This record gives sequence, structure tokens and C-alpha cells, in this order.
Amino acid sequence: MTTQWSRTTPETPRRASLGPRAARRARRAVRLTASPHYRWIVLTNTTLGVLMASINASILLIALPDIFRGIAVNPLEPGNTSLMLWLIMGYMVVTAVLVVSFGRLGDMFGRVRMYNAGFAIFTIFSILLSMTWMTGTPGALWMIVMRILQGVGGAMLFANSNAIITDAFPVAQRGLALGLNQVAGIAGSFLGLIIGGLLGPIDWRLVFLVSVPVGIAGTIWAYVSLHDTGERHPARMDWWGNVTFAVGLVAVLVGITYGIQPYGGQTMGWENPAVLAALGGGILVLIVFCVIETRVAEPMFHLALFRIRAFTAGNLASLMSSLGRGGLMFVLIIWLQGIWLPQHGYDFASTPLWAGIYMLPLTVGFLIAGPVSGWLSDRFGARAFATGGMLVAAASFWWLLVLPVDFSYLPFAAALLVNGIGMGVFAAPNRAGIMNSLPPGERGVGAGMSTVFQNAAMVLSIGIFFSLMITGLAHSLPEALTAGLVAHGVPAAAAAKVAALPPVSVLFASLLGYNPVQTLLGPAVLAQLPASSAAYLTGRAFFPSLIAGPFADGLTVAFAFAIIACLIAAVASVLRGGKYAYGDPIGTPAQRGFRGTGRE
Repeated sequence: MTTQWSRTTPETPRRASLGPRAARRARRAVRLTASPHYRWIVLTNTTLGVLMASINASILLIALPDIFRGIAVNPLEPGNTSLMLWLIMGYMVVTAVLVVSFGRLGDMFGRVRMYNAGFAIFTIFSILLSMTWMTGTPGALWMIVMRILQGVGGAMLFANSNAIITDAFPVAQRGLALGLNQVAGIAGSFLGLIIGGLLGPIDWRLVFLVSVPVGIAGTIWAYVSLHDTGERHPARMDWWGNVTFAVGLVAVLVGITYGIQPYGGQTMGWENPAVLAALGGGILVLIVFCVIETRVAEPMFHLALFRIRAFTAGNLASLMSSLGRGGLMFVLIIWLQGIWLPQHGYDFASTPLWAGIYMLPLTVGFLIAGPVSGWLSDRFGARAFATGGMLVAAASFWWLLVLPVDFSYLPFAAALLVNGIGMGVFAAPNRAGIMNSLPPGERGVGAGMSTVFQNAAMVLSIGIFFSLMITGLAHSLPEALTAGLVAHGVPAAAAAKVAALPPVSVLFASLLGYNPVQTLLGPAVLAQLPASSAAYLTGRAFFPSLIAGPFADGLTVAFAFAIIACLIAAVASVLRGGKYAYGDPIGTPAQRGFRGTGRE
């Protein structure tokens, strides 16, 4: 199998065919890209873009109560649960679906061009989100649509940033550069919690406006300073591949989203015929997509890249690590907001912000380990660091598993720090190993393929972790709720009604920072109780002590799953082979049919 690559650099445009303005820009591009400082301009701008996009993936989690109050919607009402889920997950779903297509378009028409468009689109829809004027369900639907379109810009940024960095940096520095970019992306998901918690109480519109100055500055800076230096691969668009991939993946992710919602008398919707149809139909369409990709001349998803051992093993490791990490954020937020912080004197309304603050050791671990491991992997290869990082992460999940629900903070913070270090040690070398293994003309689509595994795994992880938590709660929470409420004067009928609510309502109440018992019982029931009983039931001690036991059961199952996922990722990292980069003379089999295996 042979492949012809067409080289397009700032040095090669035929200036005679360019207008004066375009010719000046071409000459300026030649001068700028020849500078040794250019690669650091690339890294700074692309890291800013990825950081902004990843912050916005999580910024709503803490700010949701303020946003829903601003548009006059109660997200815990049965009909509004899906609005809340889509406002959270719509952004993640669209970035997972579109990154491969935008990476392919970057290979065809220029990665910088697609990246610049992503910055501009992201900024435009951030502005439109802040301008929401409707209230109630129409306002929520408007925000969901704008979030999805904002995710289109985010997908353009995610799909092309790694490829632009790989084009700009030599092999000996890619680990450090991609490590900084990757760590910024992962750390952004945790920084978003704090930023949302700080801005939401001031004005919910600031949650979206905060991205606008960064987006405007980044768009202008990227247009002026960034230039395509990589190889382009002109090709026709694989429309059937794009359509089947989008339909199949959206169907699967939608099925997962609705699977964690109650259905009929069930605590979750995994027996819902519509969920089963979405999952089964989505998988079937994805199988059709794979068949199409083996038969078209210029496929969107280059399955031949999986013949590269470093690429396949790296993506498998990334998929499993994302499965282990993705739902962790939700579990920790619920643990802190619903149990630990109220037990230690924090009002329910203030727990969202403090949950983000108390999770800072996780981000610190990422920031410390990522750049260092990226730099070291440039010298020694990715395998040892990626494998070791996953083993450390698995150990940290075990540490969290054995902690009591009412823990002392220092051991908890230490476990989070170790988890952040393990994930940071893994992330940078693994991404560098994946990108180094790709032929120059395939870096955009390869980066998109890698990102789709990571982003889709985040959505899948949320579904898995929520399902495991709800399963743990469903066995013991109803009985505990009934006994606890009746013991403090709540009428048996009202207590039974609350106990019959799906556990997901309890999880969402904790996630959103509402006073759970006050929200679940309602003012009419509380008004019938003696003042002392009502105060105790809605205070900081009753609900956390009530949910602690059932929650611990769910935690055990969820962290056990995370440990298994990290261990599988560690095995995949071992199998990636030794230090290898495309074009290495020792790795020349990879240049003939994408069959390289890494060298020892």
C-alpha cells in the first residue's frame, strides 16, 4: 500500500497567482515559521484554545443551579431532567462526534484554517449563550442548541490543535509540547468547576461571557500568527462515512444519556425500548460505517492507521483511562456536596464552589506531572511513563475506595494528588506516542480519531459511573429514607412517596447543591412538622448520614470499575512497543502500509 503526500508549506505557494495582500501574508508566513520562537507561539495559542474548550465542558456543573434559577426552570421536576442532562452532555456529545470529520478536513484544507474557524465559532456561540432572553423550557432548549453549536467550535479546536503542534515541533520536543497541551485540556475540566462556582452566584451569564475575551483575542492571534506548515492531503469528502459515523455515535451516546434516567417503575432506563433501540441501532450503523471505510477510496476514518501498534495501543490506553477518569469528577462532586461538606459545616448552597476548591489537589497533580513526564518521554519513550502512570492511578483509586465516607481531608487530598500525578504521567507521553506514530499527512484525522475515543469515553464513563452509583443506592436508599423520615415525624404516605423517587433524583439534588430533603419533601410537608423536626431534617446532618451507607456501596463498585479500567490501560501501554516515531529509519515498515511496530 503506497500513499502519495503533497507538501504544502509557507515556502511553496506560487506567488505569481496570489494577490498583493496574499503574497505579503505568504512572505510573512515564511519569515515567522522560520523563527525558532514560532513553535512556542503555536504551543501557547493552541493550549489556550484547548484550555478554553475543556473549561467549558465542565463549567456548567457547578453553575447549573444559578443558570436554572436565571431561566426559571426546576431541573429536578421529572419533565426537566432531560433538559439538565442535555445542557451538561450535549457539548461533550457533539465534540466526540465531530472531531474526526474536522481533523480530516484539516488534513485536506489546512489545520490552521480549521482551528481558526473553531476559535471564531466557539466565541460567537458563547456570546449567544449569554444573550438568552427566554425563560422556562424555551430558554433551556435555546441554551441546549447554542451549547451544541458551541461544541462544534470546540470540536474544531480539539481536532486540530495536536496536529498543529506535531507539525511545528521536532520529534525531540513533541512530548513536552503535547504534554503541556494535553495537561491543560485535562486540568481545564477541573478548573471549570471553580470558575463556574465563582461566577455563577454573581451572574449566570458570566459563565458564558468569561470565554468571550479569550475567544476574541485567541481568534485574532491565531489568524495573525499561525500558519500551516504541515502536509496536506487533498481528497474528496467521504459523505457516507461522515453520515454513518455521526448517526451511529450520536445514537449510542443518546442511548447512554437516557439510560441513566428512570423509566416506568425502574430506577434506570436500560430496559426502555427506545434506549435499547438507540444503542443497538447505533452499534449497527457504526458497523456499517466500518464496512464503508474499508471500501471507499478516501475514507474519513483511516482504519489502516490501526496497523500501527503504537497508535492502536495508545488509543486503547486512552479509551480505558478516560473511562476510569470521566465519571470520577461526578462521583467526587456528589461525595463532597451531598455528604462530606455538609457534615463539616458547609451550607448546601455553598457546597458546589467548595467541592471545586477541595478537588484542587487533583488538578495540581496533573499540572506537576504532565510537563515533566512529557519532557522525559522525549528522551526515553512513552511506554514506561504511560504504563507507570496508569498503575499509579489504579493505586490511587484503591486508596479512595478504602477511605471511609466521612474521611479526614489530608488522606483524601493526598489520594487526589496521587491520582492527578498518575493521570498526568500517563496523558502526555501517551498522546505524544500516538501523534509521533502518524504519517504527516494523517495527523489531523489521527488526532481526531484519538480525541473521539477520549471524548466518547467521557460520556460513556458518566453513564457507567452513574449506573453503578444508582445500582448501589437503589438497594438500600428507599428503606433508609422511609425509616429516617418517619422517625422524625414525616407522615408515612409522604415518606413513602419520597422513598419511591428514583435514586437519580437524589444524586442530581446533591450534584446541583440543592438542600436534598427540603427539595424532595417540599414546603407543604415541611410546614406540617414541628419546627425542630423540620430544621433537623433540612439541616446539614440528617441527609448526609442517611445517604452515607448506601453511597458507600455505590462508591465501592464505581472505584473497582475504575481500577480495572486503569489496569487494562496499563497493559495496553506495555504492548505499544518501544520508542518510535514515524520516519525513523528503524521504523521504516510503518512507512510501507502503516505496519510499524515500535522498536525496543
